[in-house]
Amino acid sequence: MPAQRALQALGRLKVGTMNKTEAAYADTLDARRYVGEVAWFKFKGVKLRLADNTFCTSDFAVMLNNGVFEMHEVKGLAR
Repeated sequence: MPAQRALQALGRLKVGTMNKTEAAYADTLDARRYVGEVAWFKFKGVKLRLADNTFCTSDFAVMLNNGVFEMHEVKGLAR
């Protein structure tokens, strides 16, 4: 039973809460903002409508200092 329990999901985080990978990436974006590459970023800041009843919310909405707007998706280690 312990081996099976180790493979089970730990559960979902509350909406608007970053996991460890997202928090580390937010630190990276904050460092890039500090050196002047990024104007601002927001976690789960933009919800895109793709079709009827179909939406996409990327992990980070990022505005670069040159005016380019990017959507960044953070994924954990692929296994």
